[in-house]
Amino acid sequence: MKHHSHILVAVALSSITTLSFAATSVKATVNGMVCAFCAQGIEKRLSKMPATQAVYVDLKQKIVAVEAKAGQTLDGKAITAEITDAGYDVTKLETVEKSVADIKAEVKAQK
Repeated sequence: MKHHSHILVAVALSSITTLSFAATSVKATVNGMVCAFCAQGIEKRLSKMPATQAVYVDLKQKIVAVEAKAGQTLDGKAITAEITDAGYDVTKLETVEKSVADIKAEVKAQK
């Protein structure tokens, strides 16, 4: 019976480890971005937020993705406010368990 309990502990620990490495990002669909200057401005504003690890902007897909630093939580309302204050419309906002790198790879695969 001891052998089975070790397996359960190992499985439980591997699950915890996997969860701790999962990145949380906020993905927004944004209208009004038309040039690299637009993307750069949004990226700069969102990068200054304390919980931000990384930002990705794709003009063609109208996507802005913001990844949280480890142990931090992103505020969707604050992200929406930053984008809106910069002069753009957020039409959709969702929290995803993906890194900015994962989102970027998905967008490039769709092209």
